[in-house]
Amino acid sequence: MKRTLLLVLCTLLALPALADEGMWLPSLIQSRIKEMRAKGFRLSAEDIYSINKASMKDAVVSFGGFCTGELISDRGLVLTNHHCGYNAIQALSSVDHDYLTYGFWAMSPAEELPAEGLFVRFLVRMEEVTDRIAAGETPDEIIARATAEGKGYRASIEQMYYGNQQFLFVYRQYDDVRLVGTPPSSIGKFGGDTDNWIWPRHTGDFSLFRIYAGADNEPAAYAPDNVPYRPRHHFPIDVSGIEEGDFTMIYGFPGSTQQYILADAVDYIQKCSDPVKIAIRTARLDLMGAAQQSDPALRIFYAARHAIIANPWKKWQGEVLGLERLRTAERKRAYEQAFEAWAADKPAYRTVVADMKQEYQRIIPIFFNLEVLSETLGTLPMPYPTAEREDPLFEARRPTERALWQLALNEYAELCRGERQLSAVREGIARWGSPDAYADHLFTLAADDPQQAELAELKQAIRTDIDTLRNQLGLKVVRNLHSARLNDLYAVYLRGLQEWDRERAFFPDANSTLRVAYGSVAGYEYADGEYHKPLTTLDGIIAKDDPTIYDYDIPQRLRDLYASKEYGRWGTWIDGRYTVPVCFLATNQTTGGNSGSPVLNGRGELIGLNFDRTWRSTMSDLEFDPTICRNIAVDIRYVLFVIDRVGGAGYLLDEMTLRK
Repeated sequence: MKRTLLLVLCTLLALPALADEGMWLPSLIQSRIKEMRAKGFRLSAEDIYSINKASMKDAVVSFGGFCTGELISDRGLVLTNHHCGYNAIQALSSVDHDYLTYGFWAMSPAEELPAEGLFVRFLVRMEEVTDRIAAGETPDEIIARATAEGKGYRASIEQMYYGNQQFLFVYRQYDDVRLVGTPPSSIGKFGGDTDNWIWPRHTGDFSLFRIYAGADNEPAAYAPDNVPYRPRHHFPIDVSGIEEGDFTMIYGFPGSTQQYILADAVDYIQKCSDPVKIAIRTARLDLMGAAQQSDPALRIFYAARHAIIANPWKKWQGEVLGLERLRTAERKRAYEQAFEAWAADKPAYRTVVADMKQEYQRIIPIFFNLEVLSETLGTLPMPYPTAEREDPLFEARRPTERALWQLALNEYAELCRGERQLSAVREGIARWGSPDAYADHLFTLAADDPQQAELAELKQAIRTDIDTLRNQLGLKVVRNLHSARLNDLYAVYLRGLQEWDRERAFFPDANSTLRVAYGSVAGYEYADGEYHKPLTTLDGIIAKDDPTIYDYDIPQRLRDLYASKEYGRWGTWIDGRYTVPVCFLATNQTTGGNSGSPVLNGRGELIGLNFDRTWRSTMSDLEFDPTICRNIAVDIRYVLFVIDRVGGAGYLLDEMTLRK
């Protein structure tokens, strides 16, 4: 879709529980236990969540606030995704110690590398505080009391069902986290952007860290004499293997879903927001990719930045395709009309849908401005830090950085015109004659001028504009197409839906709080007559192996093991071949933030590590389709095989609890 058409479409828009679906609050999981047992779960609700005894929740961590990790030993060993640890691994890497390319394995505790700035959080407890707040107790008071309960405590109050319920979440944070092991990127990121969100998948997306604590097992700042954290619970590991139909449970911190939004919001996402962001990011990725191919040092420097940009970029493409295939907007519109017919004689709900549609008309141009600012001017450093300017690599980066500035100014100027455009940008373009010339001027200032007064003024103008737009939405933090008034209206709408649609199992949208999702190992029909099996193997890795392509150039050690078939205890027969399992599919509902989540069997044992969804599943943040939505996990046997046979760090397995 051409940019001019996108802009017109955006402007027009700005004018006048199913099977295995759900992300359930662990403290309320008792309501789902009967269904979970029918699918193969063999434990109790208290085994999942308890504040009186050790439970599964004590083995799950929020990893850095953006992913999930799990404890797999009684010595604080944490398993998470390679892409979750990517920033930390990059920060510890250099051309001389390129852990991204070649991997890293600490062969003793003394070799474990402190990951500066990385933290993990355990959920201590969660409790509903709706009545306390209604009775006059303020959120700040509740949070202050909770954080005073223990060392390293953090707390927040989160809304469920748009504020119809409010829950207090109390966490304990540990800040001494160290890198223990990571496979080379050709395993941990095998397939790169090409395979991202795609099945069949052959990515060993895992890394290992360790939590350290003071001698009293309490949180402590990094110190050489800190000791491995002793968890209340760690997950035993099932190495017996999986079969299609086996029960699966995901326990993690999903980021954000929008299951109950109106068709108006779906239209904006599908026809305006996603396509515009895809186009902008495509150009940015092309510039960075060219730089990475030109110089190994630039490849390392841009690696994390490229990955952060590319992951949502490809996800949005699949989301658009999925929404189109499901006709989600059309289906939601029919659902809303049926609700309105029911609500016609009910004053509390009669006008709520019409009021929400009117509010969407008001806020779409405001939110579009915010998104464009974020994707363009918001990506630019103003100015470059002194240390970065003095880095010899900066000169090598200079052409790429200049091109990124020019791209950002051009995109912003084209998409935000007239009164929508910042006056500082409009005046700068007029003064210098074109967006390219103005961008070149700004980049030169950012890279060379120690004063940077003009940059400071522009930066302040951007902040002021963002604050103005947020105020127009009535929000301090903006994640999705939303506003304060919409939140109030959605609270009414959700109450009405629950009265009307009594057969539907309502679960609160994900909001980075701990959740349980359950399902089973399952393939799916990708297209007419094309069934995708739920398991991949080492044979598929060898078939893709290509030494001429960075993302497919597997370690020679892996080739040698395949040739010799010396798989040790990790080899197994699958479809008549002696091989090693790599990845599998399941029907759990997941989203961003679930990366690194443990995939558990019916006995609460670890069988895999969640890291992705299939491309046609990415619309599940808005609508879950049980026939095709699948999460992708690394088989735990492949994780252990890589640690043991490829990394040569088999000693780590001695501290794990392995079960057959």
